[in-house]
Amino acid sequence: MVLHAKIRSWLTILGIVIGVAAVISIVSMGEALQQDMTSQLGDLGGDILTLTAGASKAQGFGPGRDKSGGGSATASEEEVVVDKTDLQVLKGISDIKLLDTQIKGSADVYYVAEKGSVNVNGVDPATWSQITTSEIAEGRMLGPSDSNVVVVGGKIANGFFDKNLGVNQLITIEDKLFRIIGVLDDTSTSIYMPINAAYEILEDKEKGVYDSIVIQIKDEDQLEQAIDNIESKLLISRHVTSDKKDFTINSNAQSNEARAEMMGSMTTFLTAIAAVALLVGAVGIANTMFTSVLEKTKEIGIMKAIGARNNDIMTIFLLNAALIGLIGGLLGVVFGFMLSGVLPALMGDSGGIMGRMTSAGSVISLSSVFLALGMSVFIGIISGVVPAYQASRLKPVDALRYE
Repeated sequence: MVLHAKIRSWLTILGIVIGVAAVISIVSMGEALQQDMTSQLGDLGGDILTLTAGASKAQGFGPGRDKSGGGSATASEEEVVVDKTDLQVLKGISDIKLLDTQIKGSADVYYVAEKGSVNVNGVDPATWSQITTSEIAEGRMLGPSDSNVVVVGGKIANGFFDKNLGVNQLITIEDKLFRIIGVLDDTSTSIYMPINAAYEILEDKEKGVYDSIVIQIKDEDQLEQAIDNIESKLLISRHVTSDKKDFTINSNAQSNEARAEMMGSMTTFLTAIAAVALLVGAVGIANTMFTSVLEKTKEIGIMKAIGARNNDIMTIFLLNAALIGLIGGLLGVVFGFMLSGVLPALMGDSGGIMGRMTSAGSVISLSSVFLALGMSVFIGIISGVVPAYQASRLKPVDALRYE
């Protein structure tokens, strides 16, 4: 029946091809995204927490809370800050392995009569190299005895100025001279320096007050317990209740899990949309099979007259429907492979969630291929059940009289 109605059959198969290809490509990008998230969790450090002043947006703002989000590190009676008192409290918590105090701001940098604005990060030189997830491309990280030295981002070293920078070269930051001891393996325009030197560069910062404290816990498996212990100690020392908490603890692991969950929901949503094409294909198969029953009514009567049973007729039509589904599934998998390779290249520069999905590339697993093939054959069979049953119930005399 497929061979005797080629155009109609191929148009029906096309609906299955489109649906399977769409499902394969979207599922493959979703699986790649999950792998990417898992990799990021390891790269960003699942044992890292960040303490900042001010309650998170989810908790809202209340009296005495820092409505600027804790971005300023200048102490006043109205502002909520993280300072050396909090640092001392953290040092007494057994769950914590390392602490890194940080301040941030922008500053002007000069090199060979050129000027540019960069992000300056003051860090604890004794612990920053052990906590940071950044990797060094050239030179070394900051050390405990460093003072007027900096580690620069990859873009500052290459392309920020007309002449590239390297280790042991000198740059001027806000009228102060610094020597480059390391270049990071990234594309950032950030500069890292000892926090005491950063206080001199960023004049709006007050010594002993921090924009954030980065915390590395001892046991990543005890993350939730460590967060609870840290929060309870800080609530006591800052004289606030959990309802009026004036600080926020962010976890890399929790942030990535939330992102992965959101991306998973988006993948499911897009897969559901793609599955609509399969439903359209199912309707097409059903329509083709009903038409075939009408066209083959006389042949059905002849087969029944020479001894064919109802089950035989039904099996013929079901196999025909399954064949349409199988051919559509196989072609859909091939086009799905092609589409999953093309989509990341076409959409990799887009922003937002879709940009994130496509930048992760694509991963096609055998399970998704077999699932797609199984779905296409199943849809074919289900769509052909009613027409096949109708064909099997035809009476030989009526079928032979049919014109």
